[in-house]
Amino acid sequence: MNLSDRGLKETDAWKKAGIKLPRFDRAAMIAAAKAKPLWIHFGAGNIFRAYIAALQQQLLENGLSDRGIAAAFTLEPEVIDSIWKPCDNLTLSVTLNSNATIDKSVIGSVSETLYVDENSQDWPRAVEIFKNPSLQLVSFTITEKGYSSLESGAIYKAAQLLYKRFISNAAPIAVVSMDNCSKNGRLLKTSVLESVQRFGENYNKAAFIDYLTDEKRVSFPWTMIDKITPGPMPGVAAILKQDGFENADTIKTALGTFTSAFVNAERTQYLIIEDNFPNGRPPLETTGVIFTDRDTVNKVEKMKVGACLNPLHITLAVFGRLLNIESIPESIEDPSIRNLVEILGYDENLPMVVDPVIIRPADFLSECLNERFPNPFLKDACERIVTDTSKKLSPRFGDTIKSYLKKAPEKLRDLKVIPLTFAGYCRYLMGVDDAGQPINLSPDPLLAELTSYVSGIKLGKPANIHDALAPILSNSDIFGLNIEETDLGGVTEDYFAQMISKPGAVRELVDSFR
Repeated sequence: MNLSDRGLKETDAWKKAGIKLPRFDRAAMIAAAKAKPLWIHFGAGNIFRAYIAALQQQLLENGLSDRGIAAAFTLEPEVIDSIWKPCDNLTLSVTLNSNATIDKSVIGSVSETLYVDENSQDWPRAVEIFKNPSLQLVSFTITEKGYSSLESGAIYKAAQLLYKRFISNAAPIAVVSMDNCSKNGRLLKTSVLESVQRFGENYNKAAFIDYLTDEKRVSFPWTMIDKITPGPMPGVAAILKQDGFENADTIKTALGTFTSAFVNAERTQYLIIEDNFPNGRPPLETTGVIFTDRDTVNKVEKMKVGACLNPLHITLAVFGRLLNIESIPESIEDPSIRNLVEILGYDENLPMVVDPVIIRPADFLSECLNERFPNPFLKDACERIVTDTSKKLSPRFGDTIKSYLKKAPEKLRDLKVIPLTFAGYCRYLMGVDDAGQPINLSPDPLLAELTSYVSGIKLGKPANIHDALAPILSNSDIFGLNIEETDLGGVTEDYFAQMISKPGAVRELVDSFR
């Protein structure tokens, strides 16, 4: 089985392997998309291939659209040459079910792939797409870091292309972030406007900014997206090779990205979008996407990021690292750590959640605890999850603490797992596990600074804990507020003191919560 238009004609082999093939005319789709483009997406990585492109495929198969998505790349053009073009822009999507089974299907809804750079041969085609009044939306999955590359990255290049549209016809369009960022529509709009300020002199910036800030012409809808899509997993590759799939090898790019012609992801998925599309949009509501107002999107995002999923992820990963547990499924299988995240989710976070109505918070939390985190296929490494933790603590815990301070300050002192997680993170920064053996610390922009505060602390040795932790806990950029000025400061320091009292103290403390 070769993943190509020609290879798909060998239908018996694909059927025997249990792989579903696209049920629409790809040649007609590509021709229609070339003539009247509908959608272009920047950052066609795992979540795009496993989720967003699969949604458009559903529309194509159900006769609700006749055009696919153009996939734009601004980094690593080698991915186009090594993965996309040899496979005729097809992807094998592997769904990893929580019952340890998999489902497989070929996604063929990408109409073309482009390396978007002013000096590339694909630039004229990108300009052509953006000038076409038929284009309804440009979307992004470029990760949170992509919103800071404002002079050369995806957003800058998209801003240049939006200017081409402006001077050609100023047709309306939706510019949509589908990244896992808080208030992502506002972040994207701000980044686009800041990129415009970096343009040279040969631009009518004032008129262009008027265009970008007129929501009747250019909208920046807020979204909440949720689907775990780890990199290509060796176990999945082995299964595919055994089935006879010829394109299962993993490629490491020059920037260190691991990719393959297949993508693996969990079944659970959510996409909530503010319904603000001035040039129309695909009928994605037929695929399970929820269109709603901005306030509801924000509530769902806060529920996920600040209560039911992401904070639990941090707790599972931090204590997984300290207790030499490699993956999230293995961490939640530990009875004591599972108990921690249940307390964190149900007892500490849910009371402060504003119910978004369209998704019941308790059900979302239960799904995370009982299906998503324990999924044996999704062995996301604890070491990866603790990457950039200093940037994650504020959105994942800060709003909950602020809600307690506003609504029930007397209950703040009753919180246990939130300060325990903060103490665990500070303990992790020491760079040794519970037995005192060195562990690798994951990349973090503040790693050098934060580790310097605890570098002199040794297990079983006296230490001035307050002086060591105060610079960390008082940093409102990390936590969203000064933890030392709340009742949680002293509790966090006490937990940290217990964790460093001797080797094995972390395990004793974690077990004591049961």
